[in-house]
Amino acid sequence: MGILSNCKPASVFKYFEEICAIPHGSWNEKALSDHIHAWAKDLGLESQQDSINNLIIRKPATPGYEAAPTAILQGHLDMVCEKNSDIEFDFATQPLDIYIDGDYIKARGTTLGADNGIAVAMAMAVLADNSLQHPALEVVFTAVEEAGMDGAKAIDGTKLKGKYLINIDSEHEGTFLASCAGGARIMAHLNINWQDVDEGMCVLKIFIGGLKGGHSGMDINKNRGNSNNILGRLLDNLTTECNIDYKIADIGGGSKDNAIPREAWATIVVAENDKAVTKEQIEKFAAILSNELQHSDAGIFVKTENAEMPGKVFNASTTKAAVQLLFTIPSGVAAQSPTLDYLVETSNNLGVVRIENNEIIFTSAVRSSVESQKEAHIRKIVTIAEAMGAKCHITDGYPGWAYNPNSAIRDIFQRVYKEKYGKDSQILAIHAGVECGIFSEKIPGLDIISFGPNMHDVHTPDERLSISSVANCYGFLTAVLLEVRA
Repeated sequence: MGILSNCKPASVFKYFEEICAIPHGSWNEKALSDHIHAWAKDLGLESQQDSINNLIIRKPATPGYEAAPTAILQGHLDMVCEKNSDIEFDFATQPLDIYIDGDYIKARGTTLGADNGIAVAMAMAVLADNSLQHPALEVVFTAVEEAGMDGAKAIDGTKLKGKYLINIDSEHEGTFLASCAGGARIMAHLNINWQDVDEGMCVLKIFIGGLKGGHSGMDINKNRGNSNNILGRLLDNLTTECNIDYKIADIGGGSKDNAIPREAWATIVVAENDKAVTKEQIEKFAAILSNELQHSDAGIFVKTENAEMPGKVFNASTTKAAVQLLFTIPSGVAAQSPTLDYLVETSNNLGVVRIENNEIIFTSAVRSSVESQKEAHIRKIVTIAEAMGAKCHITDGYPGWAYNPNSAIRDIFQRVYKEKYGKDSQILAIHAGVECGIFSEKIPGLDIISFGPNMHDVHTPDERLSISSVANCYGFLTAVLLEVRA
């Protein structure tokens, strides 16, 4: 018996549990892609797999729907791999340790990958159920969505004949997405100049943790603390408030640019005579942070530990530049939409800081629903980074998805929802990036909508998926497919 064997609809949760058992972080989707590819062929369905592990699976129309326009069901195979620091877990090899807590499915100490495993499971259930009535279907499962949407970018749009695209990558039942932001990744590379450690020095490791984190698009408006920026502010504070002379030996924070970072650390070397005042100033700063973030990040903590003396440290100029970059690269909301009160227009997330190949790499994710503002914000970050001596390159740009005022699929969704539940649905534009913009560029005239079940705290180890909402959304999806006619 599976852990989810009593959850309904049984087929959806059976497939979701199978997905959770197969490692499928970004760039590690091959095993899951191979599994679904073989499964589809066993069902007698046409399945195409490309070199990046995207899948296109086709199912013919059922009787009476032969003249209906083809519908594309779309989700992504990969998940964000985040875990709590106090557990050992290898996302490359281990199955997720899922469990049920009331109406929710969770994973112990890690992300659940309901974003977007539940889309894959729902689409597989549709493909497997020959009792359903529906138009011709093209089911598209993309790879590497969470790390730059490379899979969607690699899809050959000429292979898809669908008129409607139903993206299942939203997180609020009864809310349908009709527009999204575009984005890009900026990587600032700061070369490290090293020096020997002076005599009479001691070592402190500073660790910031307990932050809530979250999705760098959907949760950016919640004013949650960014551990990388906070570390920069703390280190700057040691210099400006106490004139403490220190050098950095190691530094890092965050693990995904599309997740608000929850943890960051720095190993610093200070004079033995300054050790006490340094620790005292860090404790004072921790109290300031606890007060400032008491509503958004009540669990924040800052701790210091003794550490082993390093062989080398950053010299003064590298230390100063690293701190300034951490402190001044903007994170959070840059602008709200002037027309939609709820919508963030432009933002940035300094998601990852790491040392690699004698460089400190600062990785940011910029998002905006206005292309010119996206470019302006990118330019602002590049200007800041270059002023500190870093070199930048910009990757993984993807387009926004413009609102379509004459969407037939949106009309179907709204009508079916009202008939089924007796209340109106909500149409939203979102600040997060979904693959719809890429598909709209590849397939001119494609009519797109995005929906999904209730899930919370995605991209964090607190991620959870509502069982009852999945049941509602699957029933709604099958009802929508009945209404897609000529």
